[in-house]
Amino acid sequence: MGLVFGLLWLFNIFLEGIHCQGVYAPPTVRIIHSGHACNVEEERYTERVYTIREGETLELACLVSGHPRPQIRWTKTAGSASDRFQDSSVFNETLRITRIQRLQGGRYYCKAENGLGSPAIKSIRVDVYYLDDPIVTVHQSIGEAKEQFYYERTVFLRCMANSNPPVRYSWRRGQEFLSQGSDKGVEIYEPFFTQGETKILKLKNLRPQDYANYSCIASVRNVCGITNKNVLFKLSNKTASPTIKLLVEDPIVVNPGQTVTLVCVTSGGDPTPTLTWVHSADELPKKSVLNGGTLTLPAISIEEAGVYSCVASNNVGNPAKKSTTIVVRGLKKGRFWITPDPYHNDDNIQIGREVKISCQVEATPPEELLFSWLKNGRPLRSSERMVITHTDPEVQPGTTNLDIIDLKFTDFGTYTCVAVLKNGGIPEISIDVNISSTTVPPELTVPQDKSPLVVQEGDTVELQCLVSGKPKPIILWSRADKEVPMPDGGLQTESYDGALRIVNVSREMTGTYRCATSQYNGFNVKPREALVELTVQYPPAVEPLFTEIRQGLGRAFTLNCRMLRAHPSKVLKYEWKLGTRLLTMGQLDQRDETDYHVRALNREGYGEYTCEVTNEAGAGACRFLVTGRAYAPEFYYDTYSALWQNRPRVYGFKLQWTQQNPLSVDRIVAYRLGIKQTGQSRWWEQEIPMEGAIAKGELITHNLTELIKPEAYLVRLTPITRFGEGDSTDRTIRYSAPVNPHLREFQCSFEDEAVCMFTQDKRDDFDWTRHSAATRDTKYTPNTGPSSDRVGSKQGFYMYIETSRPRLEGEKARLLTPTFNVAPKSPYGTVTSSPTYCFGFYYHMYGKHIGALNAYLRQKGQSGADSSVWTLVGNQGDRWKQAKVNIHPTASFQLVLEGIRGPGIEGDIAIDDVTIEEGECKDPPHNNLRSLSPPTAHHICQFLVTLTLVFVGHQR
Repeated sequence: MGLVFGLLWLFNIFLEGIHCQGVYAPPTVRIIHSGHACNVEEERYTERVYTIREGETLELACLVSGHPRPQIRWTKTAGSASDRFQDSSVFNETLRITRIQRLQGGRYYCKAENGLGSPAIKSIRVDVYYLDDPIVTVHQSIGEAKEQFYYERTVFLRCMANSNPPVRYSWRRGQEFLSQGSDKGVEIYEPFFTQGETKILKLKNLRPQDYANYSCIASVRNVCGITNKNVLFKLSNKTASPTIKLLVEDPIVVNPGQTVTLVCVTSGGDPTPTLTWVHSADELPKKSVLNGGTLTLPAISIEEAGVYSCVASNNVGNPAKKSTTIVVRGLKKGRFWITPDPYHNDDNIQIGREVKISCQVEATPPEELLFSWLKNGRPLRSSERMVITHTDPEVQPGTTNLDIIDLKFTDFGTYTCVAVLKNGGIPEISIDVNISSTTVPPELTVPQDKSPLVVQEGDTVELQCLVSGKPKPIILWSRADKEVPMPDGGLQTESYDGALRIVNVSREMTGTYRCATSQYNGFNVKPREALVELTVQYPPAVEPLFTEIRQGLGRAFTLNCRMLRAHPSKVLKYEWKLGTRLLTMGQLDQRDETDYHVRALNREGYGEYTCEVTNEAGAGACRFLVTGRAYAPEFYYDTYSALWQNRPRVYGFKLQWTQQNPLSVDRIVAYRLGIKQTGQSRWWEQEIPMEGAIAKGELITHNLTELIKPEAYLVRLTPITRFGEGDSTDRTIRYSAPVNPHLREFQCSFEDEAVCMFTQDKRDDFDWTRHSAATRDTKYTPNTGPSSDRVGSKQGFYMYIETSRPRLEGEKARLLTPTFNVAPKSPYGTVTSSPTYCFGFYYHMYGKHIGALNAYLRQKGQSGADSSVWTLVGNQGDRWKQAKVNIHPTASFQLVLEGIRGPGIEGDIAIDDVTIEEGECKDPPHNNLRSLSPPTAHHICQFLVTLTLVFVGHQR
């Protein structure tokens, strides 16, 4: 009995640990392609290169497996550092780029993750092929004079074209192809520093026959169907680089609003040069008008001033370029400052001392700027006591100064600085400065009730600095920490009345603010400063803001609300409520969190719980929605042969799912299944009852039948508990023909009635039979055939040939796999080299009358006999063995498994776990041992149950 209890304990521990949840699996991923590929190269799975022509459609599909269904994300490593993949990632199974451009080439990654294990990542490099029109440029050199009348003249014709893959160039003179050595006067070469990028045709010591039409042909050897491109250049004794003339002055000085016309004409060059205009700001003004070599700028503005260049090019020699500068006249930014006598310690203006008034204006052009001074409206001229100077070298240009020496009472008055431009046309700027006994330097103070300021988040606050003195300067506000920006994002804010207004103040604006006097429009003295403290109160920030909690009736749980930060952080109160009903309240003293315990949940306990934490500034709330709704089911997408075709016009589908967190709420008593044809509005519904509790990871199956070919259907699944309906999950079911268009991996264990789309050969003598050891009748043939499927399960299925009567010796049964397509690897749809696949299966050949088991490769378009790839004859013992063989199809193909009846009834042959995988077979089969493949958790569960029951039976 101890052994039995030990096994039962081991069994329970195992179930508790894995819940027989073999369906849960980390993601796997592979990339397949469609669209307009020219070529796909695959080098042992490590490097996949997808070649496509520019302008075609790129379509990559990311096929995943794993449960729960993995989330898919496409990202890209750019082909160049500046290139981005649409500035985002694509969350979809299919990546589609219409009219792909060259900069969109690069490595694309498909990432799949479902929370189990590490994310699965596969990549493919997309190579975009293109060929631009070639361009021929011509250069010439003239050697030293050998005689007075003779010069050696050499011409270089350079051909260039942007392309991928690298271009090949060829030259033709007239109809004659030129090659190195075909003409002593011609040399063809590639410069070392531009290897592969260009091809130069050198005409040495130019001869009369060298004046001809030259064609450069650029070719990428017709890859992706890209045809050759060529360019024609006519070389004559008139061929010359361009020269141009500008029919305008330099510079051009105009007033704002005027229309400016720039004229550029060619004065030489063959072929005829093309003319373009460029602006120093990179782009021409939007309202500009370009007509050949004439550029018109209507109603020009100051911002449109700058250098304008005319460029002429005809691909001979270097482009010609000539420029002119447009200057738009204007005045702006008039400012003044008063400088007291520098030889006295105080900053006051007093009789008998010196005082200087400075005035500054920005002018364009600066040389046209003229200043004049007025006193009380009358012109003022420079004198011994009234010294007027212009453009002080110690300050920036555009400055005038009025120095009053030995200030007298009669000097008090209003002084006006007037700035104008020569020739008029621009409004003048005048600045008034009052000098009197009341002209005093500024002082700054902060009102007592304005610092420190305490406000609440979201209020409008005004920081105030009172400024005295005359004239009153501009006040500059900044943060005391100079690196912290002001509320408007800048480092300084100007104020003309001393106030700083902040709308919708936030907690980040708490701190010390500095107000200081500006040098401009006031005294040129050391700035006066004052500080203002601002404190922003805000309600508590709490977590979680919202949480959904799912619980079954009668269960206990705890809700926790935590305070993260608040100001003020003391005197914090809390209240727990269910709906509007108060549950409990208290105060957070030294703690920063509060809990609410529910000992046994009843129906009245469902609803929204709220915990409000309050201070002087307001309240923060944690919200918890307690519900008995069941979580959504998770559809299982990796069902082998989920779709089967039992009649010509209808099909069936094996729908499988697991329940997410089934133990978190009350037992699920049923599922509501809704199904509708896509594009239709009518739903059909039915309930699927559930007996007993659903375990975590338990795979639930429901067969859908009578689905009309080839329609797709939307399926909705909703769990039901005594609380009511839970969360729904949708899935679309699509019909697909029994063909794998691009084979990567195929596996079949014959567990489904559809047997993975295997078919019986109509030209054989009898059929293979799907069976399991649990239902097989061994009454007549006890010494042949398997006692379980390949993994040891008596409930598992396999295919076998029944050799009892009326079968005769030599009769054949053939089983055909689905038809698989080999993906083309050339632009013409043919397979340029035979791909390799590994065909594997398990066989059981036990009995004294065993005949033979053969495997053949059948290919489309090959009318001859099937190709034999594997064969075995005779009794191999009462065990499953594995066979593996490499196959090399060149077209769509099937595998044929042929069983031949031996001389008697003890000759049953069985097969199981058929696989076809891309690539060569990696591990040779261990035919002398039982398969070492790791069993699934489902099979382990079945094994432990069977083993336990056997031991219990023995003990009885």
